[in-house]
Amino acid sequence: MDVLDWLLDGDPAIRWQVLRDLTDASAEDVQAERERMADDGWAARLLALQGTDGQWAGGTYWPAADDDPDGQPWTATTYSLLLLRDFGLDPESRGARHAIELVRDNSRWEEGNQLFFDGEVEPCINGMTLALGAYFGQNVDKVAERLTREQLPDGGWNCEAERGSTGSSFHTTICVLEGLLEYERATGGTPEYRKARRGGEEYLLERALLRRRSSRELISSDWLQFSYPTRWFYDVLRGLDYFRAAGGTPDRRIDEAIEAVRSKAQPDGRWLLENTHPGKVHFELEDGDGQPSRWNTLRALRVLRWYESG
Repeated sequence: MDVLDWLLDGDPAIRWQVLRDLTDASAEDVQAERERMADDGWAARLLALQGTDGQWAGGTYWPAADDDPDGQPWTATTYSLLLLRDFGLDPESRGARHAIELVRDNSRWEEGNQLFFDGEVEPCINGMTLALGAYFGQNVDKVAERLTREQLPDGGWNCEAERGSTGSSFHTTICVLEGLLEYERATGGTPEYRKARRGGEEYLLERALLRRRSSRELISSDWLQFSYPTRWFYDVLRGLDYFRAAGGTPDRRIDEAIEAVRSKAQPDGRWLLENTHPGKVHFELEDGDGQPSRWNTLRALRVLRWYESG
């Protein structure tokens, strides 16, 4: 099996990123494939599910009807927008602009009735909000300032800090790092925000992306099971894909994490979906755990390409 051909047989959201990250396709060909999302495939399907009130499933973080007995539902506005960002929907496209205007003007957080792009109180959610606002061209300066102020002494972040936690969480920290990186791309950032992002990166690197700093024990075996969509959860592939996106020469402290990704390649050159986070979804993007995953294969291959070129 030719893995690139298999990847290119997927949704436009996959195809344009494969062309950009794994081939020598021209910028014109990449953009042409990206533009197909507005009318075809997952992105168009998801955009069509937005309500006239700007919400997906009638809620900002939680659906209006939270009746899922199996896990956290993933159908509300926040996680729908995160998918559109993962798909790489062009923020300047007509569909994206219309969707974001509706969210900006109508969507309010269940926690305190704040407007969506003003953010919430939990750093993990605010990391997502920062990434979404920066990507889709909204003013999220207040969110960036708040997250920088809430950084913990060890360099990371934790949603439990307001309840007394003094140590950071990988789950929260990766959400914040992705937000800060997107904000820096959109605005150029500031020395203060770049310092905060570097501190968060160091928090992960000191732990080799998977181990306790003190004992060097593996923190969680779940982090070696690769999921998509990642939602608010950390795993090693998500951590590595962040560092790839941030660019630069790979730090040698990610070597063990890289070997973990290499070890998961199947004999046919594909990676599996391994750890789907249970909860109601709009529609399935993969064939299920234990089956070949285009998303995980794309992300693993581009991480390894970046690492090996560095």
